Amino acid sequence: MILYDYVLSASCYKIRLMAALLGKDLSLRAVNFHPAREHKSPEMLALNPKGTLPILQDGDVILTDSAEILRHLIADTPTWQSDDDDHWLSFASGLNDTLGLARLHDILGYDADIDVVRTQGNLALRQLEQRLTEQRFDGETFLTGSQPTIADIACFPNTALAPDGGVSLDPYPSIRLWMRAIRSLPGFIEMPGIHRLHELAHPA
Repeated sequence: MILYDYVLSASCYKIRLMAALLGKDLSLRAVNFHPAREHKSPEMLALNPKGTLPILQDGDVILTDSAEILRHLIADTPTWQSDDDDHWLSFASGLNDTLGLARLHDILGYDADIDVVRTQGNLALRQLEQRLTEQRFDGETFLTGSQPTIADIACFPNTALAPDGGVSLDPYPSIRLWMRAIRSLPGFIEMPGIHRLHELAHPA
């Protein structure tokens, strides 16, 4: 499988992370998203007329939506599926439109009504915090139960990277515990701005 990838993209990272957690190999093709806008080149538009990333090519199959790609990766792994995946994949799209846009504004200079976007991002985080707090009261660690699913992987990157867009995670203790649980998973990989747990440990 080939992933057309931009290392700073939260949407691309969730695909790399999902593949790593599943132990599936991806051949990464770096795309100069910024500043060259290679994703808008004729060659890339031939693969994805929408001009977006990620793009996954698996043989003759080309997928261009991150939720669709996640579903493709776990198609033969029922333990990563849940009855609530549709809801959380939609919720993750909202996180991308709010927290993700705030981050693009701050680090790449994208146009945005930044105060509105950050307010909407915090509203989404409050919903996520409420869900995860309820899960903790029920003895569950992840969004849909005791085991992670694509719901968690879809929502994790833009949440973890929220501070890059000026949105603090300090008011959200359940979210921080959830992120720690995800970063503890065997096979977890990092990206710029999201580190492995051992790198944050204090020296003895």
